[in-house]
Amino acid sequence: MSRPTLYIAITNHGFGHAVRISSVANLVQKMCPDVLLIMVTTAPRWLLESYISGDFIYRPRAFDVGVIQSDSITMDKQTTLEKLQEIRHKERSIIAGEVNFIKQNRVDLLLADIPPIAAKIAQAADIHGWMMGNFGWDFIYRSWGGEFLEIADWIGEFFAQCKRLFRLPLHEPMSIFPNILDVGLTGGTPRYEPEEIKAKFDIHSDQEKTVLLTFGGLGLDQIPYQNLARFPDWKFLTLDSNTPELPNLINVTKEAEKIDKNLPRIRPVDLMPICSRVVSKPGYSTFAEALRLEIPIISLVREGFGESKFLLEGIQDYSYHQILPPTEFFDGDWEFLRQPLQAPRKSEKLDKNGTEAIAQAVVDYLQ
Repeated sequence: MSRPTLYIAITNHGFGHAVRISSVANLVQKMCPDVLLIMVTTAPRWLLESYISGDFIYRPRAFDVGVIQSDSITMDKQTTLEKLQEIRHKERSIIAGEVNFIKQNRVDLLLADIPPIAAKIAQAADIHGWMMGNFGWDFIYRSWGGEFLEIADWIGEFFAQCKRLFRLPLHEPMSIFPNILDVGLTGGTPRYEPEEIKAKFDIHSDQEKTVLLTFGGLGLDQIPYQNLARFPDWKFLTLDSNTPELPNLINVTKEAEKIDKNLPRIRPVDLMPICSRVVSKPGYSTFAEALRLEIPIISLVREGFGESKFLLEGIQDYSYHQILPPTEFFDGDWEFLRQPLQAPRKSEKLDKNGTEAIAQAVVDYLQ
């Protein structure tokens, strides 16, 4: 008997897609220990390893570009368009190469988040192709108009071939998909007890005055760290790579390396339980992990990216929150931290079991 084999294709954009599908992959592996995971992405291997505890095959391939960005907010539409046209030009050879790989490795199921071409790869390889997501790239590009309209149509044709979409909360309609199954929030689960994290990083501030600053895999240029001096008895935690040395700012990644080089990589979700709020930009994975743990969210507004509207609506509906105009974050004095949070508009909570629901469906199919 060959091992059940799951091929996972991940959008080549930021870290969020890799985080949420790796949470699913990790649970599939726990539920079905003999599964062979093939992670197909250009997301860094360390990121996948911080969510997947067992072994997997890493196949670095890019099937889409998402949006080319210099940081988590600044978009380069022209380069994005050029890269998309390049992929469109190579479409046939990309599909042929992957079909060959899938057949050689006897892949049983393809799960994607959410490179459009993956649906066509699965169809050409004659296996089931499933997807998970809260938006499709056709939706993002269509709102940009011009030459992106043709790209959106091209992508829509792929999505229309998807056998099943697990539609996550905070979503656009995604009506191009023929078979939609709504599921709950996805994300990782904290690896440490709150007291353990506080002891490791010598954090003595109370939760009310402990804040996580997290801006996705690309970070943000020009965070006004000088404002932290106005909050001397607060603690600010970050996983960003470039931070100044400040008495009340803990760069968790750097500190963790000093404590123990073999420590599993600390992730935002590991820090959230000791914080009173998460300061972020609109991003599904950060929002979903905070919503799962019921940690309030302070988010910047992000213009020109269609998904943002649904994400910001979502936290206003389901989370204690604040929504910040960029000027208040970049040019203000961060007085917003002392302001009361807005209560969620809705009393019901979102289902938190999306990771479990998708993993269960995958395992049921493989077995």
